[in-house]
Amino acid sequence: MPFLAWQSQARRGVRVGFLKRYPVPTVAVLVFAVCSIFFALRAPAQGVTPTPEQLQMFEGLTPEQQQMVLQAISGGSSLGGLGGSLGGGLNGVGGLGGASGIPGARSQMGDPRQQMGRQSRRLSEEEEEEGPEPVIPQLKAKDWVIVEIDYQLAPRAIPPYLQSLYSLQASAPGAASAAPSAQAASQSQPVSALAAAVGQVPGPSSGSAVPGQPSPEDRARLDPLIALIRAKNPYRLTQEGALLLPGFAPMALLGLTEEQATLRLRADPAFRGVDVRLTRLPIKKSGVEGLRPFGYDLFDHLPSTFAPVTNVPVPSDYTVGAGDLLLVQLYGSQNRSLKLTVSRDGTISLPDLGPMVVAGQKFNNVKDSIEGRIERQMTGVRANVSMGDTRAIRVFVFGEARNLGSYTISGLGTITSALYAAGGVRRTGSLRNIQLKRNGAVIRRLDLYDLLIRGDTSDDTKLLQGDVVFVPTVGSTVSVDGEVRRPAIYEVKNETTVGDVLALAGGVTPEADPTKVSVTRIDGNEHRVVVSVDLTAAGRGAQLRNGDVVRVMRIRPTLDAGIVVEGHLYTPETFAYRSGIRLSDVVHSVDELKPDADIHYLLVRRESPVDHRISVFSADLEAALQAPGSAADLELAPRDRITVFDLASGRDRIIQPIMDQLKLQGTSGQPSAVVHVDGSVHVPGDYPLEPTMTVRDLVRAGGGTVDSTYGRTAELTRYTVTNGESRHTELIRIDLAAAMRGDPAANVKLQPFDSLSVREVPLWGEAESVTLKGEVRFPGSYSIRRGETLQSVINRAGGLTDFAFPEGSVFTRESLRKREQAQMDMLADRMQHDLSILALQAAATSTNGGGAGALSVGQALLSQLRTTRAVGRLVIDLPRIMREPADWQGDVILRDGDELIVPRTQQQVTVIGEVQNPTSLLYNAKLGRDDYISLSGGTTRRADHARIYVVRANGSVVAQEGSRWYSRSSVQIKTGDTIVVPLDAEKMPTLPLWLAVTQILYNVAIAVAAVNAL
Repeated sequence: MPFLAWQSQARRGVRVGFLKRYPVPTVAVLVFAVCSIFFALRAPAQGVTPTPEQLQMFEGLTPEQQQMVLQAISGGSSLGGLGGSLGGGLNGVGGLGGASGIPGARSQMGDPRQQMGRQSRRLSEEEEEEGPEPVIPQLKAKDWVIVEIDYQLAPRAIPPYLQSLYSLQASAPGAASAAPSAQAASQSQPVSALAAAVGQVPGPSSGSAVPGQPSPEDRARLDPLIALIRAKNPYRLTQEGALLLPGFAPMALLGLTEEQATLRLRADPAFRGVDVRLTRLPIKKSGVEGLRPFGYDLFDHLPSTFAPVTNVPVPSDYTVGAGDLLLVQLYGSQNRSLKLTVSRDGTISLPDLGPMVVAGQKFNNVKDSIEGRIERQMTGVRANVSMGDTRAIRVFVFGEARNLGSYTISGLGTITSALYAAGGVRRTGSLRNIQLKRNGAVIRRLDLYDLLIRGDTSDDTKLLQGDVVFVPTVGSTVSVDGEVRRPAIYEVKNETTVGDVLALAGGVTPEADPTKVSVTRIDGNEHRVVVSVDLTAAGRGAQLRNGDVVRVMRIRPTLDAGIVVEGHLYTPETFAYRSGIRLSDVVHSVDELKPDADIHYLLVRRESPVDHRISVFSADLEAALQAPGSAADLELAPRDRITVFDLASGRDRIIQPIMDQLKLQGTSGQPSAVVHVDGSVHVPGDYPLEPTMTVRDLVRAGGGTVDSTYGRTAELTRYTVTNGESRHTELIRIDLAAAMRGDPAANVKLQPFDSLSVREVPLWGEAESVTLKGEVRFPGSYSIRRGETLQSVINRAGGLTDFAFPEGSVFTRESLRKREQAQMDMLADRMQHDLSILALQAAATSTNGGGAGALSVGQALLSQLRTTRAVGRLVIDLPRIMREPADWQGDVILRDGDELIVPRTQQQVTVIGEVQNPTSLLYNAKLGRDDYISLSGGTTRRADHARIYVVRANGSVVAQEGSRWYSRSSVQIKTGDTIVVPLDAEKMPTLPLWLAVTQILYNVAIAVAAVNAL
């Protein structure tokens, strides 16, 4: 049946009085439970079993609601078979019925309601004992919660279990229809109501908005309340499940969902005017609180059936009774097989021999009696007797078992079989004193710890018809936590000392500190006290009491007698410390280091065992290996940590934590042991100050000098404090070459905060080069010296070719390109601002169509300006540069990255801008500026005739010659020139920047065209 149709039928079965009695959210939860269980049982042939979440939801309903669910599932013509399916499905959950496959046995839990109730009670008990999270979280004692409070809160997110419900409803047959009807709308109401009931969708019950703004008086009252409640987050419920907010009476929230608890908070008058919401934090308990009682999880995985087991040998002491099946094989003069069932009167009927009493006898005695009688009374016939199916017996389980009652189990069943059938032992039941009662007398006591810890099943005796397994309440308990193999809560019987309880916990781990064992208990004065126990002495015999908590501490993780070698080497190792051990004893060769390792600076971090203060030393591995046992071969101490650095990767990540520790140790009387080196060294930066550190040691710490190091002098800056009042700076000139040789006069001993600056050779730098392209004899990249000119480099390149057009040369420089680009970006920002103002003006005078047209043109110009990239062209007169002498002041002094492009001879004149057909025309000396414009179709209506200008091939602009503006006779057009007809920006309400923008765009386009022309 389609989901929605079935759901509608279930809703029609609800009585009107029931709807009046229970609110909509409760009904919604009920409908959701029915839907979930129904979909779990839609395929009865597959034996689908309700999930623990569905059973948990069923248990949370009232008896009337449970009855309604069962009637909705089992009642009705279309669902008539679901009742049997439910019973059969639940009958297989852990084999609670226990009668499947047993001939003649009747299940004691065939009623689905009984099975569902018992199973859900077990799940509920597990949840109370830190079991799996329920589907809809409910608040329990000592739960942690967050209380959100504000004038308005955002709605909760939809949780996964509701998302799956929505997808289930959407995918159900008939859920989607072309014409939504009132019935479909009503069918979706329970789902929405359920979502609102748990507060997961926007609605009146999930983060509703507070109407209006609070008045100043309300804010003065509510702001301190909001700040106070926020400051105390998170909150923990009490043992009784109450929430204690500052300034409020305890609020009982035990068993409520998050949304129900939220409604409870909102009902308080003090929260009028604010939005408040409670969210449960699913924090798992840890430490002593997280300990679980030992052994009870033995029954978590219940067997699927308790049918008689036929594939195991029958023990010799098995007592034969009514219902047992004996297999008799006759051979000799007769060959046949007999199956003899023990009747209710305890006899079997042997063919040709008559009845024989066997009930109440051991199987071995029965076997001998039958085989002997056949051999004596049947001539030439011998027999072999074996046991077939054993009988089913009925036993009772009472006390602190999970599910009390009578159970039908196999005749080979033992005490543990009955406990499994009853679902195990509750946490309040004893595992160490389980009693087997027969005819009112205790005949055996079972200690499950013998089975769990020692594997001893000697007391797990077999049961007889009518036996009673009784589970008394748990006895004295002791909690064991910390460094033990099985932290748990143990029930103690004969274990009275600390040693006995630690043996139950599997003993201590190798990380345990036997001298630090604490016992927390409540003494005779009702005070919680701690007793220290030393296991190395007589502490194992310390007596324990009921409720004691034993905690075994872990030894500290520090390495007390070892040396660690780590960093840029193949095999980092830890070495045992011995007196007199040196660096060469732990690093035997440079072959143990990876390539690019710094063999001249190994950092040794040393920790004092007295006060944990650290000091730092360095060593030169090469010097240590060359002279083992010398002063260069550093003698090591316990807890030393040696680090090998990689020259290519830097040292900050390793040295910085050490530097932070050294700075924390610094005081006014003992400054931080930190020094600094910068300049021409491989790894500049801060370094730890060693006790006898010198300038040479600091240079070695910085990775040594580089190629550009100025080896004659360096500068040492020293800061000293005089009388604790003022700081003075002293500059010391260092003869670096002498210091590196070890000259005591130059190799100054360093003090805290000294800073060494290693200079660079004057005029040292990376090689500079320029690029020549186009019509030079040998184009390419040329290295230059500082101050070299363009003419010099062109001459080195063999000069220009015969086809060169020096007047159109393009010279670009990176620094100019960056500067031009920055100016263009700034101009674009200004234009963007002006366009915004123009847009407002156009909106204010919407009848003026000219403003809208100007805005459109401006936006197009702005878009072009944003996408245009600067070229960085420098206008040069290359023909004159090549004509003038080598020391001419107008020659270009080159810089690194400069580029010169010399094009071939040009024969065209280009016309761009506001003309009908922007194009390039063949040069004609007889034609003037206006002639070329006419050949391009003439100007457009938007052309600015007064500002037409000419861009020469070298990039210079001719704007005016003589006393007239761009007259035909005053401007001489040359080959390679570009005539620009700009936009007339004054014909519309424009911005003053537009003219400049158009000129920039045209000039950049001309420069790019010149560069790309090669």
